[in-house]
Amino acid sequence: MGQRQRPLRSAEWFGTADKNGFMYRSWMKNQGIPDHEFQGKPIIGICNTWSELTPCNAHFRKLAEHVKQGILEAGGYPVEFPVFSNGESNLRPTAMFTRNLASMDVEEAIRGNPMDGVVLLVGCDKTTPALLMGAASCDIPTIVVTGGPMLNGKHKGKDIGSGTVVWQLSEQVKAGEISMHDFMAAEAGMSRSAGTCNTMGTASTMACMAEALGTSLPHNAAIPAVDSRRYVLAHLSGNRIVEMVNEDLRLSKILTKEAFDNAIRTNAAIGGSTNAVIHLKAIAGRIGVDLTLDDWSRVGRGTPTVVDLQPSGRFLMEEFYYAGGLPAVLKRLGEADRLPFKDALTVNGKTLWENVQDAPLYNDEVIRKLDNPLTADGGICVVRGNLAPNGAVLKPSAATAELMQHRGRAVVFEDFDDYKARINDPDLDVEANDILVMKHCGPRGYHGMAEVGNMGLPPKILAQGITDMVRISDARMSGTAYGTVVLHVAPEAAAGGPLAAVRNGDWIELDCESGRLHLEVSDEELASRLAESDPTAASTLIASQGGYRQLYIERVLQADEGCDFDFLVGCRGSDVPRHSH
Repeated sequence: MGQRQRPLRSAEWFGTADKNGFMYRSWMKNQGIPDHEFQGKPIIGICNTWSELTPCNAHFRKLAEHVKQGILEAGGYPVEFPVFSNGESNLRPTAMFTRNLASMDVEEAIRGNPMDGVVLLVGCDKTTPALLMGAASCDIPTIVVTGGPMLNGKHKGKDIGSGTVVWQLSEQVKAGEISMHDFMAAEAGMSRSAGTCNTMGTASTMACMAEALGTSLPHNAAIPAVDSRRYVLAHLSGNRIVEMVNEDLRLSKILTKEAFDNAIRTNAAIGGSTNAVIHLKAIAGRIGVDLTLDDWSRVGRGTPTVVDLQPSGRFLMEEFYYAGGLPAVLKRLGEADRLPFKDALTVNGKTLWENVQDAPLYNDEVIRKLDNPLTADGGICVVRGNLAPNGAVLKPSAATAELMQHRGRAVVFEDFDDYKARINDPDLDVEANDILVMKHCGPRGYHGMAEVGNMGLPPKILAQGITDMVRISDARMSGTAYGTVVLHVAPEAAAGGPLAAVRNGDWIELDCESGRLHLEVSDEELASRLAESDPTAASTLIASQGGYRQLYIERVLQADEGCDFDFLVGCRGSDVPRHSH
């Protein structure tokens, strides 16, 4: 155990013999805690997003017990506490709506309570960024423990990927290729164990981002949820957080600009979710690192996608772990001199490269060589133009190469309700070469920016055997989804962005190679259209109804800024608040 570098923060509660120390210790003792546990031991918070309404995280009670064993073994004392658990699978209108709320819960729970370090138990999509955002605003020693992906789904004797198979089969039903019975038969087989989506969706992506950033121990990202090695990692993380407190190894020493560059490069190599763009920006904003969309172009573009996982490729997270997991990917990048900052510090006190330089790699099919990639350039494609002045994004590894340079006629849906009402209409005026455009689904317009950007294609187009079209919106899409989908258009329509002015029949040009998204309408015509109506009216009306929705709509930043609340950006530190008595 390392020499402690500064006094324990928890001593401000438990380390005095006065009235306040008496009260803090006495009420804690009603749980059967003996007095010696308060005598100079690091108090470690276990921030738990367990919830039966967040099925991805429903096994966290057991996970927390293993973390506790590690903390006790290392000479610390664990205190488990709950925070808001925003599960993607059940929560409406979208878990993204409450990501910032959860981060506020985490931040204030850490700052206001007697803890010297914290273990973040994360899993489902938004819990990883929410907890890292909250912890970053406090900047105390922090380690991430992910719940892990579920086992491979099974259907008709084949592996199926969570999320991805839903999009695939629902399109096949609409095209008349499979029956409703076949569709429903896959339901039970898709989710057959505890854990997060087993594809390279947002949950797996953010687990990889946490590891690439250096905030977790090696292999945290990919060990299956039900594999005993997941519980070993939880135990070792409990060991390590006590040492981190003694070393004063805080998040600000790990979450550097160099760490974010490593994460961006890693996201390209794994074929990670576009959601990582928003979440990394928000985490960076909390710790004081200047991260922009230009960094995704600067660092990510030109990086081959080497992880052959659904939705971009063939395999699932089980195979990814058995092939070597994220350390094998980082090793492959590092050996090719494609890891931007090998010397970036990680939570175990070693550099990123020290952690992975000897990592085994067992399967070149799952984790491909750089000269045999799944996609030659898998870096998130950032496009700008008069339709997206502040940028929009596209995931090349999940797109159709021929459509990444495309000119087509706009088929416009004013919002998601309009899309649902008209997309299946056999008389819909749409052709295969057209571009589907959907408005008012951004942070304000859909209060939370739901994952509806991967619009299902019209049945009349699917019946032609066509499985992809260019789609443009200010929405997000699930990391489990696929297609040539332009997302996160900023500013969004509900904030008065040019997307609000697109009309049926307008021509749009997409050129990912040059980073261009252009609406073929003059500046004067665009301004005139926007002046004719108020695209912000609907979201303003919703905001006037009060509650958290009003706070969200009035204070949320745009997609290119990470969708955090404007007043939450920045690190407020962990100074001990005044006494409660």
